[in-house]
Amino acid sequence: MNLSTRILISLGLGLAAGVGFSLAQDPFFPSLPGWIEPIGTLWVNAIRMTVIPLLMGLLVTAIAGQDNAGIAASLGSKTLGLFVLMIIATSTYTLIFAPPLIGLLNIDADASRALLASTDVAAATTELPPFRNWLVNLIPANPFRAAADGSVLPLMIFTALFAVALLYISESQRALIVKFFAAIKDAMFVLISWIMSLAPIGIFALVFPLAATLGVAAITALGSFIVIACGLIVGMTLLLYPLATIVGRLPLLQFIRTVAPVQVIGFSTRSSLATLPATIAATEKLGISTKISGVVLPIAVTLFKFASPVGRIAGTYFIASLYGIELGFPALVVIAMAIGLFSFYSPGIPSGGLLIMAPVYTSLGLPVAGIGILIAIDLIVDMFITAANVSANVTATAILSRGDRRRSVP
Repeated sequence: MNLSTRILISLGLGLAAGVGFSLAQDPFFPSLPGWIEPIGTLWVNAIRMTVIPLLMGLLVTAIAGQDNAGIAASLGSKTLGLFVLMIIATSTYTLIFAPPLIGLLNIDADASRALLASTDVAAATTELPPFRNWLVNLIPANPFRAAADGSVLPLMIFTALFAVALLYISESQRALIVKFFAAIKDAMFVLISWIMSLAPIGIFALVFPLAATLGVAAITALGSFIVIACGLIVGMTLLLYPLATIVGRLPLLQFIRTVAPVQVIGFSTRSSLATLPATIAATEKLGISTKISGVVLPIAVTLFKFASPVGRIAGTYFIASLYGIELGFPALVVIAMAIGLFSFYSPGIPSGGLLIMAPVYTSLGLPVAGIGILIAIDLIVDMFITAANVSANVTATAILSRGDRRRSVP
């Protein structure tokens, strides 16, 4: 039985047991949810402890580990620029449509307050600091202090500058440091695999108190969120078709027929990397040169998570609603920007985008336990995310190869 199946079973058992507990007139152990809840918190904390070293390892190896600086400076820069624009578009799209849709969910306010009271939430405020303070703090006076405080953006700026500086030292010295951070990255992936093997236990411990507090409303809320998130992802995916046709200058029917098998493989595997051979074959059918796809697609499957911001931003808004936490518009914008940025550093594993969102939740006073709840229901959402991601990879490659295909026409 694979991990996704065990997580779904654990989710179902936790919901059923929690709803049964909430419906019991005289529960035999009234404090049972309070005893189970810390187990879920321990599991979420285990995920959180991997975030900082994993992000640093990913960023250093991605920048300092480049072998071909010429490609990175030409086509690579265009590719990254297009990816940034598309991520801004998906984040803005979610910022506009997700809050009103999630606002339609009918979640009992008293139950939300009880759920929040029983959850360990970081003592933080959703009020944003003055712009001057935010700007000054982007450059950390002490990067180690930034790491200890969980100030991820300043730490990532330091890490990026450090990685760029490595490009200007001797190759032997750079290789040594890159190998060190690559080893850290690989070790974090092993540690994450151990933590995720305990996911069924952690998911049950998170979902049971939730269902015990909300009752039947928990099942309705979770199901409704899945429908909303998947609907938003489908809507964003459909926008890729006119983009490929108008900007990429591909025939619409040809694009639809060619990308469909790639979407099916992505949907079933939940892995853009596993879909890479089919994606390369699709670009060849569209007449895209391998000298373009050979650069764009590896960067895409490594960094570009087109639809991840849609699912993750909507999920964060949902968690705030579930726990009865009011988010003002500035906080909604910060969430969209932060998760859009983090999507570039998501580990290339199922639900990887959720594993690194703890700093966003902590900084805005959202319950980090909500990440575990999102992981529990992420199987279906992640299928739609991956299908959209591989569709965007083909679309971006078509756009970047437009000039090359035009020159190749006799």
